Amino acid sequence: MPTTTQGTSAGVIGEVIRVRGLTFTYPKSRVPTLRGMDFSVGRGEIFGFLGPSGAGKSTTQKLLIGLLRGHGGEVAVWGRNPLDWGSDYYQRIGVSFELPNHYQKLTALENLQFFASLYDGVTLDPMELLDAVNLADRANTRVGKYSKGMQMRLTFVRALINDPELVFLDEPTSGLDPVNARTVKDMILDLKARGRTVFLTTHDMATANELCDRVAFVVDGEIAALDTPAELRIARSRRVVRVEYRGEGGGLDAADFPMDGLADNDEFRNVLREKHVETIHSREASLDDVFVEVTGRRLE
Repeated sequence: MPTTTQGTSAGVIGEVIRVRGLTFTYPKSRVPTLRGMDFSVGRGEIFGFLGPSGAGKSTTQKLLIGLLRGHGGEVAVWGRNPLDWGSDYYQRIGVSFELPNHYQKLTALENLQFFASLYDGVTLDPMELLDAVNLADRANTRVGKYSKGMQMRLTFVRALINDPELVFLDEPTSGLDPVNARTVKDMILDLKARGRTVFLTTHDMATANELCDRVAFVVDGEIAALDTPAELRIARSRRVVRVEYRGEGGGLDAADFPMDGLADNDEFRNVLREKHVETIHSREASLDDVFVEVTGRRLE
């Protein structure tokens, strides 16, 4: 399987997560779930972990969180195995799972107040967090009456209650309408701006492209490619410019021109001079295109 290694190991500034030769096989399974992963995540980075179901994303995240043991290779967070940190580790990280798991008979405010009580240090104001994700007016409503989208937003802010240095987010915008998804994305970008590190697991290529500094494509327990979204797209894009313009009958026509030598292309310049141009854009690959090309799979 081809592997892109730009920006993976060496040169990650302020390394927070370090994974080398990571392997893992579940008990009673003959097939390894992880087959020798290598990656690093730097301080203040939003790192995307993308792959189909069964690729090994959740297993990797559980090892990083400290919920699994018995791996091969190296897993280190802030220079130590998560299991070696003890309870102090959970004072410094936040975790948002894909499926909401709240105390359904408690209100949203009571849920956040309870989880805040578990931390030794200063925690964020629960009402301010609820207000940030548009739940302040339902703060005193039992969570059992919340919609899935409301519970997802509550799950997200619960992961932030201790103002963590490292946040693990699993599908944080799943089930959200565009307005609330935008709110959550902006809060994730704010975490980065404040120097927090985000490990983001998602199927949503648009979200990964928008938020992530680097993304890793994971298939069958291996990293098939790892780089910035822009570099991954450019490496597999066609060096072609498409111009859409109004034709003789007023309909929309299009023409493609090679990007190389474009400034000296007489046909291209004639279109610009003589036609009513509507759009000009490069034939850039999407992250979905790149994922399919690299892995031979589609994200479902």
